[in-house]
Order: sequence, then C-alpha cells, then structure tokens
Amino acid sequence: MRMMQAQEAVGRIKAPEGETQPSTDVDLFVSVEKIMILNTDLQEIMMDHSLRTISYIADIGSVLVVMARRGPVANPSPESLCKNTRQSKICCHVFESDEAQLIAQSIGQAFQVAYMEFLKANGIEDPGLMKEVDYQEVLNQQEIFGEELYLFSNKEMQKEVIAPKLKGEPLGVVIVESGWGSMVPTVVLANMNPAGAAARCGQLNIGDQIMSVNGVSLVGLPLSSCQNYIKATKNQTVVKLNVVSCPPVVEVLIKRPDVKYQLGFSVQNGVICSLLRGGIAERGGVRVGHRIIEINGQSVVAVPHDKIVSMLASSVGEITMKTMPTSIFRLLTGQDVPHYI
Repeated sequence: MRMMQAQEAVGRIKAPEGETQPSTDVDLFVSVEKIMILNTDLQEIMMDHSLRTISYIADIGSVLVVMARRGPVANPSPESLCKNTRQSKICCHVFESDEAQLIAQSIGQAFQVAYMEFLKANGIEDPGLMKEVDYQEVLNQQEIFGEELYLFSNKEMQKEVIAPKLKGEPLGVVIVESGWGSMVPTVVLANMNPAGAAARCGQLNIGDQIMSVNGVSLVGLPLSSCQNYIKATKNQTVVKLNVVSCPPVVEVLIKRPDVKYQLGFSVQNGVICSLLRGGIAERGGVRVGHRIIEINGQSVVAVPHDKIVSMLASSVGEITMKTMPTSIFRLLTGQDVPHYI
C-alpha cells in the first residue's frame, strides 16, 4: 500500500501490451550531495537533483522510482512565505535495472552519510559515528504507530454516507492527498462549503478519508483522478461515499535512542518534504507533505525553520509530533482560498 503512488507512476509510462517499451540507457551517479543521470551514449546530463530534494525512493522488482521536488527556492524570504505561492512540484523518474534494490540501498546510504556529515559539521562528535550503525535493531524497536492501521483494518470503522443533492449542484468539498507514508494512500476531506450538499448531510467531517465514491475506489489514485470522480457526480441527485473517520491532526511517535541514528525525514519551513522509506520516521507515522504542528508538546506553528531543525536534530528517546496535511493547514489558517468541487 505504501508504494502505490510509485506503482501508479510506473503504470502511467508502461507501454500498452504488444508495444515496445521506449527507454534510454543511462549512467547513474550518487553522492552525498546529488543524484545525477547521464545519457550513456551522448554523456549529456538528463537529471541533476540535489540529494535534499529527493522525496521518495522505491524499488519494485527490477524497477526503481525516484521522486524529487522542483519549485520554490530552498530558503525563501519571510516576505515570500506570507504570499500564496505555488507549492513545489514533484518530478518522478522511473528506471529499470536488475540491481534496482541495490541502487535504492545505495541512495539510502548516501542519505545516512550526508546526515553523519551534518552532525559532524554541527559539532556532534562520536568516535563510533562513522562505523556501520546497527540501524536494524533500532528499527525493530519502532512499532508502526498510529490508529490508522486499526481504522482501516476494522470494517466497523468505515461508514457509508449518503449525500442528497440538487441536479447540477457540486458536492461542495475540497480534497487533498493523505501524504506519502500513509498506510492507505487515498484522499482526505480538507474543507466543505457550509451551504453545500456534503455539509448538509451532516455525516462528514474535516479529516475524513474517502475510500470510494458511488462504488468507485479512490485508494491509490492520483489526486486529479479522485477530483474528476467527484466532479462527475454533479448531475446526480444522490452521492454515496464510503469514508473512514479520521481526525485532521495525525499523531506521530518516533523512538530514537541516540542522535547518531537519523530520523529519516527532512523538513523545510515546518513542512515534511522527504522521507526515508522503511525508516523509523515512516513507521512512526511521518508523512511527506504534512505540516508539523507540535514537537514534544510544544507548538511550532510560529517557530522559525532553524529552530525546528535544531529541535528535531537534538531530540532523543520518544519523540512525539502532531502533523496535518499542509493543504488543510493552509485552508484552516486562511492562507489559501477553498475551491469547492
């Protein structure tokens, strides 16, 4: 389930049955600073991403999927943060290799070495830091946290909602992605038109995860497809939704015995922008695209980026956080105007 976004990306570019799959031979270079792809024949740079922009890595059999952020500058000015600027776009690169798993592991190791260098540069010294870290033992102690597993595995927690509406009337909702790292990747109800059909039915709440619309499953589909299925109900007089009631705020619990073990995610201006697949953060409930609201009981909504990084870098033991999808946060705080569908 966690890799359904990556699998969907592979499915998009896969050639129809009976046709030849177009491809280009490439050379891959991985360092603690960047990932670069060269055209093998022409030796031209096809992809050059800073390591910090890599959001997700997944190996699916012989296929490697690398997702990277593109968009706003890394250190925007305070003035630009107050404006309603566009969010970063995600570039998805798909490679085929018999060593896909090994390549994914190598990129993961580059993240770990880069993190060690970051600690050393910030005066955190440990004679054994550069030795091979027994990360598996730490990982084994990190249970998969959050009630999401229970909510989605228990059929009794799912409910069917019937929303009567006028023909030609939109449902009146805003939906957003649940975020990479979710146990079941689907869409989240982010806002409702107070006078719309969804709000009038009285059975939906902000944070509810929508599993299906009129019998069509939305699990694993891209946001645009989910929006289209909801828009398609405009000329209907009844819309049937299958939802799982979830609070908009996600609770995170990470167990980190020492600062030399990387948390496995990065943050920019309070937003989680990359996540190490299979790490303690993913197991603890961290999701890409979520805004951090609290760290260890302390609100960080108005805390500067550097202070948030410092709090996370120095935290050990049981680290608790509260997060929510950034789109919901921006709507609730009036930074974005809702566009209902």
